[in-house]
Amino acid sequence: MHGPVQLFTVIALVSLPTVMYGGYALMGVLRRGDLTDAQRGMFRAGHAHAGVLLVLVLAALQVLDRGGLGDSARWVVCLLLLFGVLAQSGGFFLAMLKTKVGMRVTTAGAVLLGASMLITAYGVAFP
Repeated sequence: MHGPVQLFTVIALVSLPTVMYGGYALMGVLRRGDLTDAQRGMFRAGHAHAGVLLVLVLAALQVLDRGGLGDSARWVVCLLLLFGVLAQSGGFFLAMLKTKVGMRVTTAGAVLLGASMLITAYGVAFP
């Protein structure tokens, strides 16, 4: 493992404790009852997506490392993964603020993640 895959694997691994802390923070917010039902739902969704998507990223990076894509394509996939996770999970937190932008950001994140998966699949199918 080297280059962008190594760098983004480290980024994902370092990010996992922040999601773990988010779970702890979520429990505190839920106990205090500071949020409306809709806000609690968005907080939960953002937190859950962040954790699951980081694990997806770790798996995708391993597949990417073994695929046949060149360094430039690997950089593109890694950046798509990074911004996709940030956008998809972060969009839920933006939606907590009752902005219409939040769901658009979440949708954009899903598109970025989908693109990264398709490019990775191409690299595996056609090495």
